This record gives sequence, structure tokens and C-alpha cells, in this order.
Amino acid sequence: MSTTDKDFKVIIVEDVQLELKGTQQIFKHEIPNAIVIGTAMNEADFWELMAKDIPDLVLLDLGLGGSTTVGVDICRKLSKDYPSVRVLIFTGEVLNEKLWVDVLGAGAAGIILKTGELLTKPDVEAVISGKQLVFNTPILTRIVDRFKQAVVSDYKRQEAVIGYDIDEYDERFLRHLALGYTKDMIANLKAMPFGVKSLEKRQTDLITRLFSAEERVGGVNATRLVVRALELRILDIDNLESDEE
Repeated sequence: MSTTDKDFKVIIVEDVQLELKGTQQIFKHEIPNAIVIGTAMNEADFWELMAKDIPDLVLLDLGLGGSTTVGVDICRKLSKDYPSVRVLIFTGEVLNEKLWVDVLGAGAAGIILKTGELLTKPDVEAVISGKQLVFNTPILTRIVDRFKQAVVSDYKRQEAVIGYDIDEYDERFLRHLALGYTKDMIANLKAMPFGVKSLEKRQTDLITRLFSAEERVGGVNATRLVVRALELRILDIDNLESDEE
């Protein structure tokens, strides 16, 4: 008998009665070796159940009592105080990607969105067997889409860096301009071994590289230069951080 064929204990945490009954039916008919030892509709009831018997798996809804943070807090405490208990999120929070990140960071083994395929025996057994990052199709689709976007963005940035001959000092100079630093401030950075006049020359050189002769007619200021660097993905708008400690 494999590990997943053995009986295992489950607590279901769900604050919507109809959905709770539906989830219980899934376990009863699809995952008969899951023994539901208790259900809770709020945090207080859940911890009372935990005091009586420790489950192998907690199936946890995130939106308890209208609060999305309660589920994350429960998951974090379980990870700290009951590290052997596996937590699988079963949630209707289908748009709150930040919440997904938070709960994974809090120790959840996976997330099943309440859309599409719903909860399946292979998903539950994967978590029980120790697998991390268990997701159903709706969330996997979102993850893959984000992954593809990130890869394409990184590739375009690499192309721009090579195509426009951007070195580390060009990137650092542009990044700090984007953050509102003056040339005097940039010259004082430990990682920038250049004076103000050298930075002015570098800015002129960057303008020549990033703008055509026609575009340079009338002049290009620092703001326009930064915008072009963002458009070309030489700078990543989501990762604009200063080098200063």
C-alpha cells in the first residue's frame, strides 16, 4: 500500500455552509481514505479542533468572515507550531495574486482555486505525499502566463543592453536618474567612480545611442532619456532600487 492509499486525517476550514457541504462530499466520494475529523467556519473553532486532534492535512479557505488575512495568519502559525501538518489552500480568491504569494510564503503546500477542476484526489494526495507547489489548472495557467511574460521581458532587456552597448555604469546612471537623483548625488555613490562632468558626458553619449538624429533635434533632457530607457526595457520599472545602503 502506498503512502497516499493510507487513511489520513483532514480538517476543513470553510465559512460558507454550502461550500463546506460540497467540499465534504468531494472527500466522501472522491477521496475516501481522507478522514474528515472536523470542520470549522472560523479561526476560533479551528484552533479548538487542533487542540483535540492533529490532522495530517488542513484544507484552508482564505476568505474567512470577510477577511483574507486570517487564512494567511492561520497558515503561518501552523507552519511554525505544527510543521508536520500539510496545508492546502482551497479558495475563491481567484484574482488576488498578492494573497497567493503571501500564503505560499506562509508555508502553504499549494493552492486550489474554486474554479474549473476544483479539488481532485491527485492534488490532495500530492500534498499528503510531501509535494510542494500543488496547483490546479486555473492558477497554473496564470502562473505560466506570468512566466512567459517575464521571460519575454528579460529577453528584450538583454537584447536592448547588447544592442545599445549598455554597460553596468550606464544602467546604474539611468536607474538613479529614474529615481530622481541629480548628477551630483549619483557622483557621490560608492559604486560610481565618476565626477559630474563625466556623468554629463555619459548622458550625452547615451542620448546619442538611444535616440536617432531626428529625435535629438531640439534636445533630449534627462527625463526623456529615462523614459526611453524604460521603453526599451534597459530599465525594469518594477526593480528600480538605489544602490545606497
